[in-house]
Amino acid sequence: MPRISGVVIAYNEEQYIGQCLESLKRVVDEIVVVDSGSADRTAEISRSMGVVCITQPFLGYIEQKNFALAQATYDHVLSLDADEMLSDELAEAILAVKDSWSHDAYCFNRLNRFCGQWLRYTNFYPDRKLRLWDRRKGRWGGVNPHDKVVMQKGASVARLPGDLLHYMCDSYEEHLDTINRFSTIAAKEAFKRGIGCSAWKVLYKTCWRFIQHYVVKAGFLMGYTGFVVSYQDAFHCFQKYARLRHLIKNSGQSAKQSQADGLAQELNKNQRGL
Repeated sequence: MPRISGVVIAYNEEQYIGQCLESLKRVVDEIVVVDSGSADRTAEISRSMGVVCITQPFLGYIEQKNFALAQATYDHVLSLDADEMLSDELAEAILAVKDSWSHDAYCFNRLNRFCGQWLRYTNFYPDRKLRLWDRRKGRWGGVNPHDKVVMQKGASVARLPGDLLHYMCDSYEEHLDTINRFSTIAAKEAFKRGIGCSAWKVLYKTCWRFIQHYVVKAGFLMGYTGFVVSYQDAFHCFQKYARLRHLIKNSGQSAKQSQADGLAQELNKNQRGL
């Protein structure tokens, strides 16, 4: 039977950190919380529950999670965000895995809660996540802010029943703040990777995102909430690509300005030489 380390990254999550840690205590053999310097009681609550709590300034989503992964004692790890918790069914499934670990990693569905309502439709469900694995076979990768566990080639992955419960946001304003923060990070990462973005791309990516949520994944079945979720995630998509296009445009202007400055300097040298 393998021993499992529960690993959590946190920042200003005093509202949810307690239930997150309580759900982990049922299935893991130690818990490590890496706090990014919370201004609220997140670290205090964590320490009061008898877990290891380490303060580490935020390195980036992928980098922070890999740092936290390295702090675990055991090679088998279960990673949660501070606003997530295990459902009873998922906790029982993980306990069963501890009795007969047979794969390199296990994934399960994540159920998101948006402003008090569980999202069982739209692209946000089943929102499958790989969070239980042998760290010798995989680590955090992806592109910030959308981190994911990347397993080695040939690693075996199985799916567990039950849901990972994610308290996504409690208000529209909170969700809009997240959209603003995540779309900015995503645009900068895309720009670094040299991804292009035409005006047409901004338009069709945004429209298609709404159609995926509202029509393809039946968000319309959730009434007004389904429409709001579909619209706001489409807006997230628009913000990401519009900001990427703005970065590309500004970089082109900067390059042209540098060329113009260089040409002006050459002309000045030539004039002084006459």
